[in-house]
Amino acid sequence: MAVVWDMSQWTQAWRIDSLQPTVRSSGTRTTTSGTIMYGRTAGGANQSVTNGNSNSGANSGGGASGGAQGHDKLKIGFCTDLDKSVLVNNFEKRGWHQVNGDDDWHFYWAGVQTCRNIFSVDSGYRMHDNQMINHFPNHYELSRKDLLVKNIKRYRKDLERDGNPLAEKTESNNSSGTRYLYLDFVPTTFVLPADYNMFVEEYRKFPLSTWIMKPCGKSQGAGIFLINKLSKLKKWSREAKGPFHPQIAKESYVISRYIDNPLLIGGKKFDLRLYVLVASFRPLKAYLFKQGFCRFCTVKYDTSVTELDNMYVHLTNVSVQKHGGEYNTLHGGKWSVQNLALYLEGTRGKEVTDRLFGAISWLIVHSLRAVAPVMASDRHCFECYGYDIIIDNALKPWLVEVNASPSLTSTTVNDRILKYKLIDNILSVVLPPDGVPDVRWNKVPSADALGNFELLIDEELAAQDEQHQNSSSNTHSKTSKMGSRWK
Repeated sequence: MAVVWDMSQWTQAWRIDSLQPTVRSSGTRTTTSGTIMYGRTAGGANQSVTNGNSNSGANSGGGASGGAQGHDKLKIGFCTDLDKSVLVNNFEKRGWHQVNGDDDWHFYWAGVQTCRNIFSVDSGYRMHDNQMINHFPNHYELSRKDLLVKNIKRYRKDLERDGNPLAEKTESNNSSGTRYLYLDFVPTTFVLPADYNMFVEEYRKFPLSTWIMKPCGKSQGAGIFLINKLSKLKKWSREAKGPFHPQIAKESYVISRYIDNPLLIGGKKFDLRLYVLVASFRPLKAYLFKQGFCRFCTVKYDTSVTELDNMYVHLTNVSVQKHGGEYNTLHGGKWSVQNLALYLEGTRGKEVTDRLFGAISWLIVHSLRAVAPVMASDRHCFECYGYDIIIDNALKPWLVEVNASPSLTSTTVNDRILKYKLIDNILSVVLPPDGVPDVRWNKVPSADALGNFELLIDEELAAQDEQHQNSSSNTHSKTSKMGSRWK
């Protein structure tokens, strides 16, 4: 289905002024879309490069076009563990040359294990100011399923302890007790075997519920299965302790309440894969790639017990679906997010659609805020995360998981174009305007350098805005305490 989409409309769908919710404070209802941390065109006075080696005339745009005018003697060497043309072609387009990891490199697109080795205390490796790498040292705080849940739970508890209105609770419809009114974006989840007794207690309150089991350290649908009876979990536990599965016994699993009322299109379940670029965790600087996509199951959704083990019904991972008999190699079972927005506007209305995408942005920002305090925010690092999100039939988004190494394999022509553009735009955002890696740069890309990325949050710019607002007027000091919704 070929659809022409007006990207200006798409941008508006993701702006902060369309987001929910409003936060209640002191008995009044106050909208909190005040500061411009989302959808802001970065640049202006903060746009100049702080690179001590660069010429003042070298600030001509994003990383792709700036070249190395301010570093005439610096020939940029790149290194990568992945033999992917979308990477190498983008690097070579910039005039970079490939080197080995043992050589003097400036830009390393590494696998997670290589990154851990580089940052290991035992390695003794120290990066210089003109080196960048594509992972944060402890990215697993966000990408491991058990740690993500732990960090989000801690984040909510900290806000609750501080009396922050974001931690307000309300009565829950489908689980015991209460739920968070504004931060309820992950399904009820327990870590096994540690939380087994708590899980059993929750399960017995809702014995007809379905749960999904996932190994904490795996991806691409490996090791996932659904259960709707406690006996099935006990059977799995017994088998896991047997001599044929010694590796399973050592693994931690998360077990989450299954979203059994997903939004269906054409009768099929789908999820969203969105790309989120983090340039810094402290201060938090994050960007959303507007060209995400939906991944569809190849078999129509069916909640019957007979289909509980049919992963072609329940798992949207391309690595799973491509082995199904109904898999379409032409479109790869994918649909652009722009097409999804257009479909929802036509079937549910624009206001509801805008609110959904606003809630997705809200979800992403607060998941990043949850891990920011424990993340090692090294200035040499940036990271592109693959966010997997399920939308239920009430148009509520749920965070399923976050991938630190989203696949760069292309399954279709459109997929290849998208991922080539993704890498190109990442480089333009994280590199200074002259295109030379430099950790002394203030990491504020120009509007042109953003490409298809849009600013989700920049705490540094927001703090400057707030400081400016406070200095320009003291008469509104009481009403401005709520500040931005992202706080």
